[in-house]
Amino acid sequence: MWRWGWRLFWVGVWLGLGVGVVYWLWSGTFHLEQVREMPQRSAVYDRDGKFYSRLQGENRVVVPLSRVSRHFVDALIAREDSRFYSHCGLDPIGIARAVVRNVIRRGAAQGASTLTQQLARNSFPERVGQRKSLHRKLLEACLALRIEQRFSKDEILESYLNRIYFGSGVYGLEGASQVYFGKPAAGLNLGEAATIAGIIRSPSRFSPLNNPKGARRERDTVLERMVTVGKITRNQADEVRQTGLVVRKGVWGAQENYAMDAVRRELDWILSEERRGDGGLKVYTTLDPLLQQAAEKAVDAELKKVEARPGYGHPKRSGFTAQAKREELDTPYLQGAVVVLENGTGGVRAVVGGRDFSESKYNRAILPQAARQVGSTFKPFVYAAAYGRGVFPGNWVQDAPLGRSEIPGAAGWNPQNSDGTYRGAVPAEEGLVESRNTVSVRVGNMAGIESVAKLGESVGFRKVPRKPVAYLGALEGTALEVAGAYGALANGGVYRKPYLIERVEDDSGEVIYKQRASEKRVMDPGVAWMVTSGLRQVLQRGTAASARELGFDRVAAGKTGTTNDYRDAWFAGYTSSLTCAVWVGLDRPQTIISKGYGATLALPIWVNILNAAPQKRYPTADFPAPGGEREVALCRHGGGRATEACEKAGTSYTARVPSAGLASKPCPVHGGRVLEEKRSGGENGRGFSSLLKSFFGSEPAGRR
Repeated sequence: MWRWGWRLFWVGVWLGLGVGVVYWLWSGTFHLEQVREMPQRSAVYDRDGKFYSRLQGENRVVVPLSRVSRHFVDALIAREDSRFYSHCGLDPIGIARAVVRNVIRRGAAQGASTLTQQLARNSFPERVGQRKSLHRKLLEACLALRIEQRFSKDEILESYLNRIYFGSGVYGLEGASQVYFGKPAAGLNLGEAATIAGIIRSPSRFSPLNNPKGARRERDTVLERMVTVGKITRNQADEVRQTGLVVRKGVWGAQENYAMDAVRRELDWILSEERRGDGGLKVYTTLDPLLQQAAEKAVDAELKKVEARPGYGHPKRSGFTAQAKREELDTPYLQGAVVVLENGTGGVRAVVGGRDFSESKYNRAILPQAARQVGSTFKPFVYAAAYGRGVFPGNWVQDAPLGRSEIPGAAGWNPQNSDGTYRGAVPAEEGLVESRNTVSVRVGNMAGIESVAKLGESVGFRKVPRKPVAYLGALEGTALEVAGAYGALANGGVYRKPYLIERVEDDSGEVIYKQRASEKRVMDPGVAWMVTSGLRQVLQRGTAASARELGFDRVAAGKTGTTNDYRDAWFAGYTSSLTCAVWVGLDRPQTIISKGYGATLALPIWVNILNAAPQKRYPTADFPAPGGEREVALCRHGGGRATEACEKAGTSYTARVPSAGLASKPCPVHGGRVLEEKRSGGENGRGFSSLLKSFFGSEPAGRR
């Protein structure tokens, strides 16, 4: 009998050794570097380098042990593994104690996992498993021994506190510290450190946000344990116990808005999926939180006013149910989109793709599939193309019905003015200021469809049709494209491609992406100035004159846009610092409201946003003519420098033009000797507008 006992003993020993060898070899298939590699969220910073938000992903930011409060290290070791610095990954004393309590005394079940074992389990959850079993314990133990051989104690501790889950959707101590106490992990005091250490075993159950009473009880337990192991004195523990649990919830998760959606999409373009997936990036953007907030607020506030109008016939946002939101149904209510650019760089300061990102992720401001007909907002580029080919703002152009064969390639096409009236011969610029369709078509015909299309595409519109309908904006664009195009006018003819991301750094601080300036001259500076001169009049006496009534009094230029049947309403405009484009419409194109012009629906949003831009940061200045201005005699009919023959024919007039490179050729129609040039200092920014005022007096502005 005795011999059989010894035999069974040795069989057990060899069997145990065999099992141990199998598990040890199995643990060798694990790549231990994974212990130190953990996904973390990338941080996004605004234009001033201040923290703005985090990208989606596992909510973690890795910090070195040197940036962790010593109070927390002491609290953690006291609570979870008091012999951490003396054992080899397994704690025989802890195991023996657990056996006694769990088996012999039949007390409440107690584990004996060291911090190293917990780290092994959390580092390889898909292979170790999370369910309690002998298999898990054996594999966990072998991994813990190998981890202790591979890493120092401080490295193990650092990996542990960065990896584990702390509740409230955050992983790692830095996130827990920010969420529960609104401070970095380095700043935790004794009570805060004990509180966070106390919730590790059941973070959801003892979260200070959801269960402050339970969290306080666990804190006190940790403090008592710290006294027992000699980490703090009894007086220190009592002092903390006498204080309440003060939670200061901080902002830690990713903002869910259209700006962050745009950042993610741009990041997809500039970095590989592998680079993005590693996390830990610092993404420095051009976003201005103040303008972003103002734009979001303006879109919803102004569209609520539209929905409140008597007789408004579409579903309202207030009627969009929680069920529809959960099911991510299309939003049938009125929507809007905004992009704000800084002229000097092309940096996007704000982007709004709808009224509420939680109700609709569809980013109407930037997605190519969200492009809508731009209508009259394209007209400035029609005039720019014509000015570039020798037409001047003061040239006479007929505001009259189009003849059947007047426009090549558009026989029988007869667009009308929005007010149904015609004014006869008017200066070309008047067609832009008052958005006269017949004038704009004739001006476009002077430029030629190819010139208009090429200019349109050079300022960012993806495809301009080679058909006369393009003269009236029968092409599609997004708010981003429209803002970029108007930015070229604001920049004196230089197109700067809009962008959101300035640079990206990896977790070691190395710059892995830096925005390179992307700009090109697309029109003569004098041409851009003449168009701007007309667009300034749009806000003063043209289709957007109501801006003054809305409280806007800064120097600016812009253009309204309204498509057929009032399906889309636009306003795009700029100061010397900022360019902003606004679109309003329904996702399924249909009439918004009767007489729903851009000046009625989009302009108020634009005014609110530009008024919110601080003058100190975004100063507004005049738009000076390139090289200054000079006063010359021009011919209304031929378009060049007026001659004595032009004067005899009664077609000469005097206007201020840019000194740089314009009005140098004599009138091609009348010929003869050019009239003597008159020098004048004049007032920058007036140019042909002063001529138009004298021509039309103070006629009330139209609405288009």
